[in-house]
Amino acid sequence: MLELELQQYLLREYPQENARCEWKEFKNLKNSFCGNEKDDVISYVSAIANMEGGHLVIGVKDKTLEIVGTDISRLTFNGQPANTQSATFKLTEQCTYLSSEGLSIEEFVTDDTNKRVWIIHIPKHLPRRPVLAHKKAWQRIEDSLVELTQERMSVILEEPIYAAKDWSAEIVLDATIDDLDEVAIAKARMMFKKVHSRIPTEEVNAWNVETFLSKCGLTKNGGITRAAIVLLGKYESAFKLRPAVAQVTWTRRDKNQEVVDYEHFTVPFILTVDEILSKIENLTLREMPGGTLFPDTMKQYDDYTIREALHNCIAHQDYTLQQRINFVENPGYLYYSNAGTFIPGTLENALRNEEPQTHFRNECLCRAMVDFNMIDTVSRGIKKMFNEQWR
Repeated sequence: MLELELQQYLLREYPQENARCEWKEFKNLKNSFCGNEKDDVISYVSAIANMEGGHLVIGVKDKTLEIVGTDISRLTFNGQPANTQSATFKLTEQCTYLSSEGLSIEEFVTDDTNKRVWIIHIPKHLPRRPVLAHKKAWQRIEDSLVELTQERMSVILEEPIYAAKDWSAEIVLDATIDDLDEVAIAKARMMFKKVHSRIPTEEVNAWNVETFLSKCGLTKNGGITRAAIVLLGKYESAFKLRPAVAQVTWTRRDKNQEVVDYEHFTVPFILTVDEILSKIENLTLREMPGGTLFPDTMKQYDDYTIREALHNCIAHQDYTLQQRINFVENPGYLYYSNAGTFIPGTLENALRNEEPQTHFRNECLCRAMVDFNMIDTVSRGIKKMFNEQWR
């Protein structure tokens, strides 16, 4: 369209700046896409996402919407010239917790003056996840961009997370029973019988695979859930979860924090968790308590704590953030990390709360892991880990 037509379109569709709409010149995106905090694209994306979502119009004058155009000729990502698709991906990379669902960039280039305008359509933040840019959460107050106020932060953190979809319960459309590992299913059936000892063993043995998976909630009307792939899927079936990443990376570091060994593990996690744990050098420590010649012996790490922490990383990972779980073995301590916010908010909340957690990020996955004796859902795990390490 012509420049005048584009300006009329913008005035009609985005008539005023407010919490849902921002106009910015950003004449050269090379320096403005991920530049100075409070004054670059990612800061404004964070600010708009942390309200109700909205639009960032780039290449127009503030106040007037006069089209000046934005130059992307020198903007590159990973050495490649930028386009709307790669820029969208870069936003999810630079803006922590920014949802890719509903995020898009619309490009207009005027026919008569060859001026480029980008409109970034920004989704609202996910429940309990303020969107970060430069490791800070932002919001717009009148004409200023400021760090997220405590009041707005509290509103976001107190939102009911159960309103979000259960990623793990979604059906993988092109998956079948053949995508599941027979050994993993056999292990799951064995653990199920231990957990549900009141159900006669003969009855569980009589269930065919389809019935067993249905009883565990891992299938819906015959469809294979993402949770089924995570726990029981064959190695190659992990690709059907893309863009989500179902992977645990174990790394061993020396005293200088240099990586001396590493390995990647993926599905079926009901089997590969034991392979991961076998990598840990859990030394036997001996201490002379005094008053006796017989030493006390203990493991460097409590086995329950190692396993419980790793299982919780898998169960409560936010797979929509497309990150792997990290399990780092350092001299003297183990480090775990997974994607997503801590649902209880703080460790203190988790230790004080006497009631079981009322909702979970991956309800379907968590319930199946309970059935397979991998985690519990009565809020004992964190408390027990804390108490065991204290002891």
